[in-house]
Amino acid sequence: MIPDRRISLGLVYLLGCGLSAAAQENTGPQAVRGRASRTSEALTNLRVDAALAVIPAHVTTIIGTPVTGLGKENFRLFENGVEQTISYFATEDAPVTLGLLFDSSGSMHNKMPKLLEAAAALFKASNAQDEFFLVEFNERAKVSVPLTSDSEQLYQRIVHTKPFGRTSLYDAVHLALGQMKKARNSRKALVILSDGGDNRSRHTFQQIRGILLESDVQVYAMGIFDAEDAPNRPPEELNGPHVLDELTQESGGRHFRVTDINGLPEISAQIGLDLRSQYVLGYSPTDAARDGKYRRVHVTLEPESGPRLRVDYRRGYYAPTE
Repeated sequence: MIPDRRISLGLVYLLGCGLSAAAQENTGPQAVRGRASRTSEALTNLRVDAALAVIPAHVTTIIGTPVTGLGKENFRLFENGVEQTISYFATEDAPVTLGLLFDSSGSMHNKMPKLLEAAAALFKASNAQDEFFLVEFNERAKVSVPLTSDSEQLYQRIVHTKPFGRTSLYDAVHLALGQMKKARNSRKALVILSDGGDNRSRHTFQQIRGILLESDVQVYAMGIFDAEDAPNRPPEELNGPHVLDELTQESGGRHFRVTDINGLPEISAQIGLDLRSQYVLGYSPTDAARDGKYRRVHVTLEPESGPRLRVDYRRGYYAPTE
């Protein structure tokens, strides 16, 4: 956990600042938890001589079970192909600001019972410091429940949702990213619950992708796709899985393709667990140029970390400008 809100768990570039030596020393998960107050003190004493990029990552087995207990030595991190020195490493169950993007278009009508179970499972995995908001989208996107620490408000709103109309997914993401600017927690995530692509938004995919790349928000998605009905679906809905793949991968989240709606609650609970099983990798980029260019990030695991493990992480960031 990084207690100071100036450090974001999505991706933050601290212009002209570096962690003091106490925060940069090698730390394992247990050591960080045991020295929370010391780390907090170190982070309040930033010196103006370096920059820190922070990348969240989570590791799972091939079947999706979170892997905990790894150390800094298990990770390698590259920026634009150049290996970087990981100077900060931590893992903690930090509070989350979570935005649920709920598809209430007409095609969701018969899926509502399982969607309610999925929402309940997601909220059950939360802790007392989390905060939430709800964005519903059909013909248009709207913030149905603004930021609150009471997840029951979101659940009750969903219970009374009446699906209709088409799907404005991109507008919903745009609206949710705007809502995230009011978040109190440094860790931020959107969870999209939808069954297809966009066919109504004013915003385009490229616009949303660009805004997302500049944010510190992770995106998770539960994409509900009926393969048997594929021949009858319009092109934009057939493109839905690809869209959700890109939005989630670039942000360091995950896209769970749902082929059996009965599995929705279990997947939702898995997302809640993922949000609380993250590693935080910090480094001072060797390329200190403030040129505003996109920096591609690549994270790998050392072979001895374990067989067939998967690591998900934010794929890059835009460098600052003068």
